[in-house]
Amino acid sequence: MTTILLAQAIPQGVDYVRVLPELVLSLFGIVIMLLDPFVDEEKSQKTLGVIGFAGTIAGLASTWYMAQSPGPAFSKMVRVDSFSVFFHFLVIAIAAVVILTSFEYMAVQRIRAGEYYALILFGVVGMGLMSSAVELVLIFIALEISSISTYILAGFRRQEAASSESSLKYFLLGSFATAFFLYGVAMLFGATGSTNIDVISQTLQASPPEVLVYVAIALMFVGLGFKVAAAPFHIWTPDVYEGAPAPVVGFMSTAPKAAAFAVLLRVVFAINAPGRFWLVWVAAALSMTLGNVSALVQTNVKRLLAYSSIAHAGYLLVAFAMTTPEDSSLGISAAMFYAAAYAAMNVGAFAVVSHFANAGERYVTLEDYEGLGRTSPLLAATLSIFLLSLIGIPITGGFFAKFYVFSAALKANLIWLTLIGVVNSAIGAYYYLRIMVMMYMREARREVPVTPVPFGLGLALALSLVATLYLGIAPNRVLQYAQQSARDLLPQPAATAPASATQVEPAANIPRH
Repeated sequence: MTTILLAQAIPQGVDYVRVLPELVLSLFGIVIMLLDPFVDEEKSQKTLGVIGFAGTIAGLASTWYMAQSPGPAFSKMVRVDSFSVFFHFLVIAIAAVVILTSFEYMAVQRIRAGEYYALILFGVVGMGLMSSAVELVLIFIALEISSISTYILAGFRRQEAASSESSLKYFLLGSFATAFFLYGVAMLFGATGSTNIDVISQTLQASPPEVLVYVAIALMFVGLGFKVAAAPFHIWTPDVYEGAPAPVVGFMSTAPKAAAFAVLLRVVFAINAPGRFWLVWVAAALSMTLGNVSALVQTNVKRLLAYSSIAHAGYLLVAFAMTTPEDSSLGISAAMFYAAAYAAMNVGAFAVVSHFANAGERYVTLEDYEGLGRTSPLLAATLSIFLLSLIGIPITGGFFAKFYVFSAALKANLIWLTLIGVVNSAIGAYYYLRIMVMMYMREARREVPVTPVPFGLGLALALSLVATLYLGIAPNRVLQYAQQSARDLLPQPAATAPASATQVEPAANIPRH
């Protein structure tokens, strides 16, 4: 009897290990909520922020521990592999940097910090589950956990009407997008009889897909396209980014998008979604073009970076247009590397914006950045490196991110899509360089106070800067891990009986990853 109980307890214990980061982050979020009423309002920004930052460090440590125990959990609803570990590490690291950025911001804006840090941690719980879930219903629940947190965070500048407006727009449009995703899941269940990604993949491989499957994939793509701010589902992005707190925008533009791209990778490649090619092709081309062209005329830095975010979603979507197994492996690894590089440079850029904006976010126009190279050379130089990485200049992570995506597209014979991407990269260089021209080649027409960089923000900028340069100088280790993740994500060919001499020759043509 004792042996039976132990045999039952061990797998159950392993199940909890495979969701350990979510448990740890939830625990720290609950602790922050419980302590909030007892902490002095003046001290809450740093006290609760330090607890939140400690939670992200514990989350990263638990992710490493979870990685030592790969495999399925909870009746195969969750799978721990190098793919899910990669995205766990990415979203938790983003949250850590955003929390460091928020110490000063919350104090300067005079915002009570209580639930702010808890919401970031709870949001990351949903994002982590999105990356490891292989059950579409669980993915939907995780998506809602992530979304509800970001809806509230977007309206955290309660005294500003623009912030409340951004939160309401994000909530209303996000709810519609989630409904599209859920309808797609329901239709896919109707067509295949399952919501498990592995079972759906096997069912679609066994027989030609019905029309209902194509409709389901299209609806799910609409829902996820909203979450990653891909055109034509991008309308909400500029207004929401402009009104939301700057550190929250840095968080929203990277972590939820990375988690949504993780889900999209599973839907596109693990399921091997039929009929996806033209959906992805059109969305990628529209996102790159509309994002870059719209950014050219922006004078508000937050709106400019919002349109930049749309363009980068388009660059990343190029990697999703692969159709053969060999090309798919390249596309997955390129997309994962791009998500990491974009997170490092964009979080860093918004960290600078949040510091420079000052109380009430008064200084967020291009004119406000005039002369920054003389008044604060170090801050201007840091922002310049992030902007150069967003352009795709060598020795930065942005260069290799675009290089891997476009080279994978060329190998897949996506010539026109690659050409559109390269032309758009040239267009994008103009508005990034425009910010640098303002900082270094224009005289300030009005005095903008630039306060010293506090320790928390300095550490956040240093981490972002090191990650951006590391991915540009020594990208091999991250890329190799991404390639391993691609192999874990792609469905393995079914085992077959020993083949005869006539069957051996075709088997040699199976792509090796």
